[in-house]
Amino acid sequence: MNSIKNSINLIGRLGNDPEFRNLENGNKLVKLTLATKDIYNNLNGEKVIDTQWHKLIAWGKVAENMNVFLKKGNEIALTGKLTHNSFKDDQGRMKYYSEIVVNEFMLLTQSNARKDA
Repeated sequence: MNSIKNSINLIGRLGNDPEFRNLENGNKLVKLTLATKDIYNNLNGEKVIDTQWHKLIAWGKVAENMNVFLKKGNEIALTGKLTHNSFKDDQGRMKYYSEIVVNEFMLLTQSNARKDA
C-alpha cells in the first residue's frame, strides 16, 4: 500500500523532444513536457477541450531510455510520483513548481528511435 500514497498515472502526448543531460556525478537526467486532454460538454452543452501540461523528469536508466525512444508528439503512458519544489529567483522571490518523477513509461505510438540519440 505504500506505493499508492504518491502515485500518478497519465496518458498523453509529448510537447518536446527529451532534454537529456549527463550530470557531473555520473547520473542521467531527462526533462520533458506532457499534454493530457479531457473532453466534456459544459452546462450549455458545448464541447470543451481542456488541455493540461505536465512537467516530467526522469533519472538513470529511465532517463536514458526516454532519450533514445521518445520524441515530440509521441503518445505515452507513464507512472510516477508528484513532487513540489521551490527556488528563489534573481529578485529573491520564491517560485514554486510541480513535476512528475517518472518511474516507468510505455510508448503507445509507432515510432522509430530518435536518430540523434
